[in-house]
Amino acid sequence: MEPSGGATSLGDGHSIVLASGSPRRRRLLELLGLAFQIDPADVEEVPEPDEAPEVFCERAARDKAAAVAARHPDRHILAADTVVALEGDILGKPESPGHARAMLRRLSGRTHRVHTAMALARDGELVSLVDTAQVEILPLDDALISWYVATGEPLDKAGAYAVQGRGGLLVSAVHGHPHTVVGLPIHRLPELFAALGFDVLSRLGSPTP
Repeated sequence: MEPSGGATSLGDGHSIVLASGSPRRRRLLELLGLAFQIDPADVEEVPEPDEAPEVFCERAARDKAAAVAARHPDRHILAADTVVALEGDILGKPESPGHARAMLRRLSGRTHRVHTAMALARDGELVSLVDTAQVEILPLDDALISWYVATGEPLDKAGAYAVQGRGGLLVSAVHGHPHTVVGLPIHRLPELFAALGFDVLSRLGSPTP
């Protein structure tokens, strides 16, 4: 990111558009008391050959922000993308319960990385950043894996688990910000908005209960 000059107000309370349909990202912004609209980006990204997980993640977030920015002139478009990676391999959403079980067996007893990129677009400008956390998974036996897969929770989650849900039972430690693993590293939002010269802290109101 290349920071702009002095920070200015964001303007009206609906000047932010979240380019994501993720209920987890929406809830994190609500907890901050930040007013925003939702317009999910209809962008499907595929990693390039030999593209590093964190590079792919940032590219995907930037493409999402750019796509939604075209529909909302004069708005701040906030997009995000989260990638789970083990030994440089990207672990996407499982295609079936069997695929989810295989992913969880691979993660069992090991430490992997979760990269979340955020991108912000406004008036033809686009800035982005990547935050990374390391997640340690407990040794998982087949009974625990089968139980967890049967809950259905892993089937729409990158890496086949949700740390903020029942998948938290599988995690022994998180090194880094937990919201990075959830999908929106809110502790870096002021930095991101400041890169375009805006003060997001001035727009924080009362959290939504």
